[in-house]
Amino acid sequence: MQKYTTGELAKLCGVSVRTVQYYDTRGIVSPSELSEGGRRLYTEADLSKMKTVCFLRELDLPLGTVAEIIKEENSGEVISLILGEQMALLQNEIEEKQKNLEKLSRLRRMFKENENLPLEAINDAASIMESKKKMKKLHAFLIATGLPIEVAELVSVALWISTGIWWPFAVYLLVAVPYAVWITRYYFTRVAYVCPECHGHFRPSLREAFWANHTPTTRKLTCPHCGKKSFCVEIYDENHEKKEEE
Repeated sequence: MQKYTTGELAKLCGVSVRTVQYYDTRGIVSPSELSEGGRRLYTEADLSKMKTVCFLRELDLPLGTVAEIIKEENSGEVISLILGEQMALLQNEIEEKQKNLEKLSRLRRMFKENENLPLEAINDAASIMESKKKMKKLHAFLIATGLPIEVAELVSVALWISTGIWWPFAVYLLVAVPYAVWITRYYFTRVAYVCPECHGHFRPSLREAFWANHTPTTRKLTCPHCGKKSFCVEIYDENHEKKEEE
């Protein structure tokens, strides 16, 4: 059976001799044998145990916790659970870092395209990128609720034209008009706008927002902070969620 000295064990596990000696004094990994000259000798089982201890320490587990795990009869199951938890934590970290990498890439492209872009624009870009997912959900909700209304309109108009029966269209109007009022209020209470001049965030009046000239992502509005009228970028209003939570 292969035997290892303290120095050989330290080299195989990638730690210092002092570390091996310390684990011995703590009773975590002790040599199974002593040579006739009093040298500590470690077996293959000791080597395996030491490698496990070193691995768990690399996961930043406290030494006391590692010592308790090693002593457990079902240490393999405990280690498996710990590995699962560590993998989940690392996966979350990877996802967060990937999101940050995407943000940095977008900001870098933005500044490459316009070298004279003011530093204040970073805040605008960050707000816009953060709100994109929520804006997509909001738009998806509008489509999901508005599609049945649109279908009802087409069916009722087609029925009126083809058969002369008009009352389904009247019923449609009774539903569509209140829906249009509700969905308009619902939408504009959940969005805000970023002024390209002063970079301020604001919510316009419902009337101004509804009648303003617009593109899919901007509206021509008057900023209440600087008074400039321009196409302002539409973002999701985080303050609305805070008010709902309160």
